[in-house]
Amino acid sequence: MDLSYTTDERPGAAELLIQGLQWFAVAFPSVVIIGKVVAGVHFNGAAEQTLYLQKTAFIMGATIIFQIFSGHRMAIISGPSSILLIGVLASTGSDMNSVYSAIIAGGLMLFLSGAAGLFSLLKRLFTRQVVAVVLLLIAFTLSPAIMDLIIGDAADSNPLADIIFSLIMVSAMFCAQRLFTGFLRSTLIIWFMITGSIIYSLIFPARVIAHTDAAAVSHFFSGMLPEFSFDPGVMISFFFCFLALSVNDVGSVQSMNELLGMDEQEKRVNRGLLVTGCANILSGCMGVIGPVSFSLSPGVIASSRCASRYAVAPAGFLLILMSFSPALTGLAAAVPRVIIGCVLLFVMTAQVSAGLSVAFEEKVRFSYERGLVIGFPLIAGTIISFLPDQVVMSFPRIIRPLLGNGFVVGVVLAIVMEHVVFRGHGKVS
Repeated sequence: MDLSYTTDERPGAAELLIQGLQWFAVAFPSVVIIGKVVAGVHFNGAAEQTLYLQKTAFIMGATIIFQIFSGHRMAIISGPSSILLIGVLASTGSDMNSVYSAIIAGGLMLFLSGAAGLFSLLKRLFTRQVVAVVLLLIAFTLSPAIMDLIIGDAADSNPLADIIFSLIMVSAMFCAQRLFTGFLRSTLIIWFMITGSIIYSLIFPARVIAHTDAAAVSHFFSGMLPEFSFDPGVMISFFFCFLALSVNDVGSVQSMNELLGMDEQEKRVNRGLLVTGCANILSGCMGVIGPVSFSLSPGVIASSRCASRYAVAPAGFLLILMSFSPALTGLAAAVPRVIIGCVLLFVMTAQVSAGLSVAFEEKVRFSYERGLVIGFPLIAGTIISFLPDQVVMSFPRIIRPLLGNGFVVGVVLAIVMEHVVFRGHGKVS
């Protein structure tokens, strides 16, 4: 790749600011989308949701800074993990402290794996088929959450109007993705969040929640540490979520290693995993969802031709600055739920594309057995995700976060199908 700046080159001040704003435009939507969904699960009040987004923005900004200077040291953006979002949604009804205690434990697991270089032992479980299932399950098991965001349950909602609006908006996003290039394409999501919110507010003004009483500047360091609570079901559920998160994190770093031909590749992977683990421990202590390295970073570099890690730093600092302003964060929290659902649908469609590209990689012959390894876990996990609440609540409490989590059920079935049922039948690692 013909790069304007390599990993360790520092652009000039003007170029640094422009590139930093582009990385911020990539990182910011994920904080709003996933952060607002999780905040809506835990809290009903606008002030509490805004505080949650403040802490989430701080964690993500700090993670970006530490990764580019002490972790993998590459131009890779970090953001809230959609895998952990699945774990949070599946643990609805459980004590919130047990959820964030599980995130602390999962972060500690990542930290120890990165420090000891143990992930090479775990990654043998995640063959090409299993990775494809993980990628597809993330999208399919989030379908109920996307449906709830688009349809909603407010008394003044109009499901048909919201569905029509969503289909038009998502179709427009794909058209724009085809037509846009460079900076516009890399920042497409944030432009559609802004324009979509304005259009939706004009069409349905009664459904927009205003955040007008937030302070300009405020800290969030009081009452952060949750009470540690051990729930075996929640803990095991998040264990599988963190296994998948580690695959995501390592895959993101390794793809950049291969793209840029970096030296000390294994050390970069382990350092990146170590920092991600520390960040998840801090996230659990602050009571927010943890981060992961995003796999879309190579696409940003390909469009901008700038691989400098220093160009990512302004994005991290901007997120940290934004985290101390409830007024700015409140604007993000005011994005209508339908817009969040549309953007999440757009992103998860890209996730399906990534999963299919892994499953149907050209060098691999797609056999009947490979299809079964992918198909059964995917269907079973999706069915579990759509189970009515009364069915899930009827499960014994200790196994509810496990059997009620379609992602965990799907991943376990994929590993069993791959390594036990069809062991040796066309397996490609």
